[in-house]
Amino acid sequence: MAVMTTTATRDAYGKALVDLGAQNSKVVVVDADLAAATKTGGFKKAYPDRFFNVGIAEQNLMGVAAGLSTMGYTVFASTFAMFAAGRAFEQVRNTIGYPGLSVNIGATHAGISVGEDGASHQCCEDIATMRTIPGMTIINPADFREAYCAVFAAAAWDGPVYMRFGRLTLPYLFDDSYKIEIGKGVCMREGRDVTIAATGLMVHEALIAAGQLANEGIDAEILNIHTIKPLDMELLAASAGKTGAVVTAEEHSIIGGLGGAVCEALGGICPVPVLRVGVEDKFGASGPALEMLHVYGLDAAHIVEKAKRAIALKQTIPPFGHPSTEGN
Repeated sequence: MAVMTTTATRDAYGKALVDLGAQNSKVVVVDADLAAATKTGGFKKAYPDRFFNVGIAEQNLMGVAAGLSTMGYTVFASTFAMFAAGRAFEQVRNTIGYPGLSVNIGATHAGISVGEDGASHQCCEDIATMRTIPGMTIINPADFREAYCAVFAAAAWDGPVYMRFGRLTLPYLFDDSYKIEIGKGVCMREGRDVTIAATGLMVHEALIAAGQLANEGIDAEILNIHTIKPLDMELLAASAGKTGAVVTAEEHSIIGGLGGAVCEALGGICPVPVLRVGVEDKFGASGPALEMLHVYGLDAAHIVEKAKRAIALKQTIPPFGHPSTEGN
């Protein structure tokens, strides 16, 4: 693999499909007339007889993918996240999810980092909608290598998988020896004062935040939660139990995404203060991707701020979150 400073996870998706197709003649790709943008064009060029462009018809895309999967093919259905999780939700739910078919949805251009395409295409609700579908697995990789590995892992997984890829180029966090395990998060940095559970492009920001916090004497533990569903509850509970405070960070709405999933999980097994960094119940706006991330608070500075607040909360909230009755 060529060494590059930054690469988009959608590029990893495209490369992985070509390499996987060389290994497995049953791999097919169905695309909604977006091969150049979703990076499935490489697969189309390499294996034209296994590539199907259904046109700008995302509902049909999911139906065709479902049908192909019942014939023994390893299917990847590709379009933008807004269309995969939004426009085609009914077909994903009823045609793929309900029968539990092994269709792999490659959703690119997710989140605020779509940038100039604006609010109509900046899908920050896709993880939330996909989480509600029973049996759906959701993977949100943090860099090129993790995204590349996710494609191979999804191909071997039994059941539907939603993979979330981005347009913005990201720094490399992992080398070629890294392997992803679906449902198992990765501890990127051990700490004792606060847990920062991040996913996707926010993992890099969380690592930057950890360095800034360390300069102030705060020891942050960084978890890369690449699989939103099934969630690694064991890792999260162990880390939260050790640090006593959690911050989640995601390029998604704070409603229904990683933050919501972590709150749901820890609320039942390890109640601690949880603060969320993400899109605060707003639509996006058109602008340069990096500027949009800063405007919407998706950066290291906001993670640092929330980490300090979470630490302060754990010092005032009694164990298990019950109100204090002392002095009443």
